[in-house]
Amino acid sequence: MAQVEATTERIIAADPEAVFDVLADYKDVRGKVLPGHFSEYEVREGGDGEGTLVHWKLQATSKRVRDCLLEVSEPTEGQLVEKDRNSSMVTTWTVTPAGEGKSKAVVSTVWNGAGGIGGFFERTFAPKGLGRIYDELLQNLATEVEK
Repeated sequence: MAQVEATTERIIAADPEAVFDVLADYKDVRGKVLPGHFSEYEVREGGDGEGTLVHWKLQATSKRVRDCLLEVSEPTEGQLVEKDRNSSMVTTWTVTPAGEGKSKAVVSTVWNGAGGIGGFFERTFAPKGLGRIYDELLQNLATEVEK
């Protein structure tokens, strides 16, 4: 099994602390900025960064739906890590300064892909599809924090 990775980034016109706070707010904000590919959103524990346990379903394609139960940690300042209890998927959000009053938000997801021909298609197409989903999420995040 090969590791599959999808990474997307965006410059947001807001201070890194503000962007991170909005991103880490699973209770009130995260559910609002998720695109339509996400459903059944539910905070099961916590709700603000470290220690949060959140559930959602991610419909990556018409046939592929992931049931995700994510444990959230904050290993370093400006970083959120979401580890899926139901799979090998790990998503890391990193927010850093990008000039006066701006931030760079980067989201990177890795998981152990399938083997064989199915794995070839997964490695080829999944990063692009997930990248488009995260582009939309980052746009929604930017809209929320730039208000």
